[in-house]
Amino acid sequence: MAVTGAVLVLFLVAHMLGNLKIFLGADSFNHYAEWLRTMGSPALPNRTLLTITEIVLTLAVVLHMWSAVSLARRAAKARPVKYAARRRSQASGYATHTMRYGGVIILLFVIWHLLDMTFGVVNPEGGDATPYARMVAGFQPSRWWVTLFYLVAMVMVGFHLRHGLWSAFQTLGLARRYRALKAGAGAVAAVLVVGFLAAPVAVMIGVVK
Repeated sequence: MAVTGAVLVLFLVAHMLGNLKIFLGADSFNHYAEWLRTMGSPALPNRTLLTITEIVLTLAVVLHMWSAVSLARRAAKARPVKYAARRRSQASGYATHTMRYGGVIILLFVIWHLLDMTFGVVNPEGGDATPYARMVAGFQPSRWWVTLFYLVAMVMVGFHLRHGLWSAFQTLGLARRYRALKAGAGAVAAVLVVGFLAAPVAVMIGVVK
């Protein structure tokens, strides 16, 4: 789970930085999207490295989900009977529910996001439009519900990241030595959430059009 989580975090950072190129204008954003498809060319055919990246990400997502289910089953098998005493804190239960249901929301969002921005199936501009045009059309004020869904999904990503990073630090035995890492996990999650929300909000309020 930790390894696949690290792969996904690196992808999120790269994806966020790519999304922010929309503030540099249509040419810059479209050029970046084209570069993703042609990187490695002419030594490699177009989309070779992009396809490899997509395969790695798909495997990371599947293995991450499999790890979550496996760990949950292992925990349930190890302690099939509930504790008689009530927990002193509900924080762990809150985190568990956030990770579980947040993960479902994130998965549904990823499916929608691919249909909207990658394939253009549910995008007003369609799949033949430029990436910039799809982005702007996708977050128009008339499609406020899409932006709202995006916002909820990104907040869930933030919770997921914060808890996941902190759990990784605990697993590595760093939590007791470096308490500041908890704040660091929250800061990383907050930066990614704000970074991902910047573009759709900018389109929504007319800053990017």
